Amino acid sequence: MSIKSKFKTFFFLDDEYDYENEEPYEEQSAPPARSQKHQQATQKQNVVSLQSVQKSSASKVVLVEPRVYAEAQDISDQLKNRRAVVVNLQRIDREQAKRIVDFLSGTVYAIGGDIQKIGTDIFLCTPDNVEVSGSISQILQETEYEDTRW
Repeated sequence: MSIKSKFKTFFFLDDEYDYENEEPYEEQSAPPARSQKHQQATQKQNVVSLQSVQKSSASKVVLVEPRVYAEAQDISDQLKNRRAVVVNLQRIDREQAKRIVDFLSGTVYAIGGDIQKIGTDIFLCTPDNVEVSGSISQILQETEYEDTRW
């Protein structure tokens, strides 16, 4: 049944219409072809600037040299904001440095991150979105630092 006949049946007009000359109409299941202009407009909407993606997902590395234990919370806040932190503990006394490392170890465990010693009294704390490859500990063992602080 054609669209015309359905329409006429709906309005009770099929008594006046002659169906003998009408060709059967088949409805197409595929959507009609879009114009080239419409396709280009659709493609432009799906294009995302690579620079905007890089800026939004870019990781930052924060360098911190704490002087007191109270700065450990600020370092943890950076980690919670998904930023890697390099912590230099060379300018703080040994006991406070140990407390900071313990605090940061708990923080990186809680967020699924990692903490690594990358030098004498220098640690790299990373959240779960930062992957660190390679190992510096082999270099430290080869040069045999005499620092027994850690």
